[in-house]
Amino acid sequence: MDQIKVSGMRFLDEHGRERILNGMNVVDKKDFDEKNPGYGYSADKFPFEEFRARGFDVIRLGFTWGAMEPKPGHYNQKLIDDLCAFLDKCEEYGIYAYLDCHQDVWSPACYGDGAPRWATLTDKYKPVKPLAVWAEPYFYGNACFRAFDNFWDNAQYNRKGLQDYFADMWKNLANAVKDKPALFGFDFFNEPHPGKDGGKIFRRIVTGVAKTAITDKRVNLLEMAKIGLFSDEKPKALDQFPGEVFKEMSKSCNELVENFDKNRYSPFLCKMSTAVREVTDRGIMFMANNYYSNMGIPCCNTHIKTNGEIESQQVFAPHAYDLMVDTPAYKYANNSRVGMIFDEHRKTQERLQIPCLVGEWGSCAEGDGWYPHIRFLQDKFDSYKWSNTYWCYFDDIFEQDFMKVFTRPHPKAVTGEIISYKYDYDDGEFKLKYNQTEKFKVPTVVYVDRKPKEIKCDGKYKVIELPGNIGYDIEFKTGIGEQEIEIEF
Repeated sequence: MDQIKVSGMRFLDEHGRERILNGMNVVDKKDFDEKNPGYGYSADKFPFEEFRARGFDVIRLGFTWGAMEPKPGHYNQKLIDDLCAFLDKCEEYGIYAYLDCHQDVWSPACYGDGAPRWATLTDKYKPVKPLAVWAEPYFYGNACFRAFDNFWDNAQYNRKGLQDYFADMWKNLANAVKDKPALFGFDFFNEPHPGKDGGKIFRRIVTGVAKTAITDKRVNLLEMAKIGLFSDEKPKALDQFPGEVFKEMSKSCNELVENFDKNRYSPFLCKMSTAVREVTDRGIMFMANNYYSNMGIPCCNTHIKTNGEIESQQVFAPHAYDLMVDTPAYKYANNSRVGMIFDEHRKTQERLQIPCLVGEWGSCAEGDGWYPHIRFLQDKFDSYKWSNTYWCYFDDIFEQDFMKVFTRPHPKAVTGEIISYKYDYDDGEFKLKYNQTEKFKVPTVVYVDRKPKEIKCDGKYKVIELPGNIGYDIEFKTGIGEQEIEIEF
């Protein structure tokens, strides 16, 4: 497999081609189970062939700290072996993978998933079970807050800091996978939460919602009440809070988020990166955003530094969801709201001048009313030249009707710098523009989900049917200068 590295705001392979990666999250959230200690997705049973045939070439491969280190300093070798086997299968099918240590509301001890129970230090606070929404402990759970704060403070357990345990766990895993050609990088910590300050942020957001609803002239309370009380489409009442209004509601939280990003999360990333680099120079370091920047509060991360020097191989991997996510009302997801969040993430990427791979996005629901929202997001990612991993894979996902939305034309490897690319779903047309400044021995590769009716380019091309009879790779050999490829279906 080509080794892919960071160059400015782009991913380049060893041939110098710009790479755009599309894929999914494959995440096993379970805690350690003595009877079943292995990874939840078997490398022998995972549908790699269809994954590849649908144009996907990257996986966010998630596990939990609790499953990896059930006892302090004792690692789950069965899980490590299974992850290595999964990476070997990824290599066989030309799919990259980056490792994600997943968590939600800290750990099973806080009614979530992630950290081992021995690393859940809540001091005097007792976790309270959520009543309605799984994320409730993020908003007012003192035990969850204290568990996070103790982690960010590197509180000691058995005379060793929690972050020190975490760094050693990553170092051990990195050493096991360092020679795997499919290894793409390390995503150290899913959606970091600011702890007690996260509770303050939530309270300020609630206050901001009330204040904005009353004082902002862009919000029509009468219209919102009419829809909420009398319409058959009640979730549309929240359309009174589009992106810019939504952003206004959380403005008072910016300082708290900035303090967390700069003084807790960024130093943590530097510590983890330094630990991994002690055993391997391979793999890209992933920088996510804090939990509340999922809602559009500006992310203030600083560059990851390894041993005090700016890490050359790092990527910004933001997440964003609309308010309707994980509900039957997802078909009412608001493009303006979630578009604003991703536009804010674009500002962070441009400030840091590193590539962007969206770590989590999307969702699913019954029916097809949410398809236009997904296409809106895909078009936005294309306009920014962003790679992405959709949330998330489940066992029969490829049998679902919505896969026709996710399986779509896109560039995979381009012999030059991409100027733009776009797939017009309604017209059935894909266009790619790029500037090629030298001759390449390897082709530009574009994935398409069906056989084209017509292909236009200044050069030669070859259509290759992929195993699984679902999609095609089209290889183009083009010359020096600005190139334009058009594919019609």
